[in-house]
Amino acid sequence: MPDETRPNSSFAIELPDALLARARAGERAAFEQLYRWFERPVFVLALRICGDREEASDVLQDTMLKVIDRIGDFRGDSPFWGWLRQIAVNEALMKLRRGKRHADELPIDDGHELIDDLLPPPPAAADAALLQRALTALPATTRSVLWLYHAEGYTHEEIATLMERTTSFSKSQLARGTRRLRAMLEPETHATPESAHA
Repeated sequence: MPDETRPNSSFAIELPDALLARARAGERAAFEQLYRWFERPVFVLALRICGDREEASDVLQDTMLKVIDRIGDFRGDSPFWGWLRQIAVNEALMKLRRGKRHADELPIDDGHELIDDLLPPPPAAADAALLQRALTALPATTRSVLWLYHAEGYTHEEIATLMERTTSFSKSQLARGTRRLRAMLEPETHATPESAHA
């Protein structure tokens, strides 16, 4: 039974059975429709993980080519969008691993910060452009954990498996990344007397 407290993925698009059947039969027009429906969620996911529009475009193309190539492997045991999303996540993380080192993450102390896993995400009222700039400023691996957890609803265990790391690594990156985002997004509350008269 799905966890109602987890966010709804932007990938959660229910496909008509007829469209899926046409795609599985190799019909080009059906693949073009799948591309149009999933282009934005795949691109946004890839952009959040890779942090680069050109790399996100590459991930989009690679994902959709793999969908075309492997659609015969889709058995229908789970929603099609979840299957496609898994391909997109794998492609984005492979691109991230090829282009960056794992040093591109927030350092881990002694694990005492894991209690912050319970922190809510940064304020929802934050300006979208400001949020995008703040996310881009985070290390790529940390940003990936935040996005997979908060936006896509993956668990720490799933993220650990995807990133070939430990569950505590995922929790730590989430806690530290959330704190860093909050610091970047919350308005300054300690204005100095000099700044007030500037």
